[in-house]
Amino acid sequence: MPESPLQRLPIAFLGGGNMADALIGGLVAAGHDADAVTVIEPDAERASALGARHGVRVQAPGSALPSDGIVVLAVKPQQAAAALAETPPPPGSLLVSIAAGLSCDWLGSRLPAGTPVVRCMPNTPARLGAGVSGLWAPATVDDAARERAGYVLAAAGTVAWLEHEDQINAVTALSGSGPAYVFALGEAMAEAGVALGLPADTAQSLARQTLIGAGRLLAEDRASPGELRARVTSAGGTTAAALDVLGGGLDDLVLRAMQAAERRARELSAPEDTAR
Repeated sequence: MPESPLQRLPIAFLGGGNMADALIGGLVAAGHDADAVTVIEPDAERASALGARHGVRVQAPGSALPSDGIVVLAVKPQQAAAALAETPPPPGSLLVSIAAGLSCDWLGSRLPAGTPVVRCMPNTPARLGAGVSGLWAPATVDDAARERAGYVLAAAGTVAWLEHEDQINAVTALSGSGPAYVFALGEAMAEAGVALGLPADTAQSLARQTLIGAGRLLAEDRASPGELRARVTSAGGTTAAALDVLGGGLDDLVLRAMQAAERRARELSAPEDTAR
């Protein structure tokens, strides 16, 4: 990231879970001043670990936050109301929410009047600067606030601004949860390799590198995923035999899985329902 005044912008994270950890790591690695980053995390052990790992400030819930900065809401949706009440964003703050399912209207009703809100859905490869995030903001959020929100997420990868707030749920299902789908595929491939007679460490190494290599091809080749798949699939060959087993059922399975994730994101828009 090029040198920018934004690199000294105060950024406070309400919550220090895995996604906050990934974003903080991305920001610091991209050159953001670690001393300008604060983490509000009730788990003292986790807070201490974040401070040691990234060199950022850690504070207890209820601590005063710097004015005119960014507050990143990074708690579970069911914890959001309590977190905002206990550590409210100060005047002049921008709230960037990465909490699944919480609408800008819901968030705005729990913030000081006039606080701009941007909803985001990042994913865990942000830790390596290889994340992707969907962002949405109401029309009332000005360009300066959008730039600040984009800065936080761009430090950890690429960003895509969305046209409609409901699209955040689709982003959650696709790229937010997507890394887990890839990891599950790698896990299944390695286990299948063992079932076919490979040593476990060899099967895991082959599965891991296959996914890494395929990901690089997706990133660096201009061809579509379908075109890349076709290149590997010779008529009557081994790949064709495997894909015949998966067949059209794979498309339907992925669709149903993502529909379930999107549905769950919508359910989380009722964060007081902690039983879900």
